[in-house]
Amino acid sequence: MPDSTQHAAKILIEALPYIQRFHGKTIVIKYGGNAMIDDALKESFARDVVMMKAVGMNPVVVHGGGPQISGTLARVGKTTEFIDGLRVTDAETMEVVEMVLGGLVNKEIVSLINSHGGKAVGLSGKDGDMIRARKLSSGKPDVDYGHVGEVESINSSLVETLEAERFIPVIAPIGSGSDGVTYNINADSVAGALASKLTAEKLVLMTNTSGVLDKQGRLLTGLTAEQIDHYKQDGTIQGGMLPKVDCALQAVQAGVKTSHIIDGRVNHALLLEVLTDKGVGTLIRS
Repeated sequence: MPDSTQHAAKILIEALPYIQRFHGKTIVIKYGGNAMIDDALKESFARDVVMMKAVGMNPVVVHGGGPQISGTLARVGKTTEFIDGLRVTDAETMEVVEMVLGGLVNKEIVSLINSHGGKAVGLSGKDGDMIRARKLSSGKPDVDYGHVGEVESINSSLVETLEAERFIPVIAPIGSGSDGVTYNINADSVAGALASKLTAEKLVLMTNTSGVLDKQGRLLTGLTAEQIDHYKQDGTIQGGMLPKVDCALQAVQAGVKTSHIIDGRVNHALLLEVLTDKGVGTLIRS
């Protein structure tokens, strides 16, 4: 038989124990970065999600959309200010954010998954009062982020209902405050909070990096809380990786079995991480 055929069979056999182990389990995926803007990677992501559902897993997608928001704001002549890496979001900007995240981006992801045979349903965190948010404080009296929020509570009943009916939830990270104000929330935070609420098998954060790297640029994986604390102290984990690692670790400490920070620039990164021995990112465990 051709070598390619034998290789395909080997891959399927390697995937079998993972398919059996994760059958019926919820996997929450934060979808963002290059995987959302590169056409080939978008197709790869959609196929991965459909494949996961087809073999019995329950993928739940939480997506970002920063580049798409910035592009739309530029087209309407609205300038954007960032403070501490956060987009200052006034009421007018929030209208654009909600339109882009809850409309354009969300529906594109839903359409793409459905075009590959999935049954995706697009949601905003406002639907079914799923995400209750509160205003994010800067901790500085002279800095106001506007309509930037953080998760106060999660009502997962709508997601659980959709999972039971074999749908794939696709969620925009927008929530409502008790005062009825709409807030834009970091997608990593929403994914982590939702994974914790669902006691998911896995939380997967797709990024534009290979994962957590040591000072020699080598990938670190199988990290525990103690190891993470060590790498923070010696400066190995720093900058933009800090909040992602904290999000992943908090989810594990709240009952999620494992968290993964994976390279969304790799074709079929999801399947490679979930269904192969080697994976393509950093695994964080309790």
